[in-house]
Amino acid sequence: MKRRDFLRWIGLGALGAASAGALSASREAFAAPPRKKVREIQTGDLGTTLLLDLDAAPFPSPGAPYEDATVLVFVPAHYRAPADGAIDLVVHFHGHNSTTEATVKAHALREQLFESKQNALLVAPQGPVNATDGAGGKLEKPGGLARLCAEVALVLKTPAVREAIGPSAVGKKQKAKPGMVCLSAHSGGYRVAASCLRDGGLDVSEVYLFDALYGEIDAYRDWVVAGGGKRRHKLVSHYVGGKVRERNLELLAELERRGVRCDHETRPGQLTRAELAKGRAVFLATALTHTGITHELNALRDCLFASGLRRNLGTDWFEKKDEPRPLDARAPAAEPPS
Repeated sequence: MKRRDFLRWIGLGALGAASAGALSASREAFAAPPRKKVREIQTGDLGTTLLLDLDAAPFPSPGAPYEDATVLVFVPAHYRAPADGAIDLVVHFHGHNSTTEATVKAHALREQLFESKQNALLVAPQGPVNATDGAGGKLEKPGGLARLCAEVALVLKTPAVREAIGPSAVGKKQKAKPGMVCLSAHSGGYRVAASCLRDGGLDVSEVYLFDALYGEIDAYRDWVVAGGGKRRHKLVSHYVGGKVRERNLELLAELERRGVRCDHETRPGQLTRAELAKGRAVFLATALTHTGITHELNALRDCLFASGLRRNLGTDWFEKKDEPRPLDARAPAAEPPS
């Protein structure tokens, strides 16, 4: 064999080996198991908390510096999956300079859902970690909310989760799917909530804003207006003052110009529980701080009591429903032992 032919033969062999190696690596990558979705399961008297790493989580997302794919899901101990497998969800978006786990704890989100006795799950996706940023990552893409809720429903069917939540689990032969979806947002969480209303791929039923209406007024207005008749869209917006107060009054005026009846509580406790339940667009002024607005007077709990979520437990919350609404302060969370 001539030297030139020999070198050519060696080159082809090397190329073939490299191609075979690349093909093998490709096959291995294709055959590799998906990322473990259930990172941690925590159980307690109130229910079960799942820390998940989901493909449909807001992050990581192209062009964003955030990598945390955490989605916290809380299953109250009293939860029972409906016969149709449709899982009602309360999806909460935290504000700036925070994390999902810190927000859920500080704002007593699990406790408020549990106390409302509503037959729904809490879903709290991780947004930008400890950043002054309201970006929603993949939740700002068309269909992002639908993909997140569908993936949560699928994970609830996995053996590890079914075993952990016991009687709360969806039946083996049931098809788990998102049911009624309510959005909740504190502060900077308004931006991703608005994206979900515009193009999230699901017909959101209710929205609760906690000193959060900094902008996106058009998105909230159009969503409320589109929810007339049987397709009822309900907005409850709590505000403290300043810019957020101005935006709430602007939205209230725009809705009234479009024929939407609005309820406006200018004195805390002025509206009755019946009015909170029946209202289509409810605006509530409060003297609480921006940080405490979600939980110090159990604002989220009362939104859930008054919601259209499918209840499976009775409640006395509606006793004296036509009298001014009593406001009860939440006891501070116990400090961990030093």
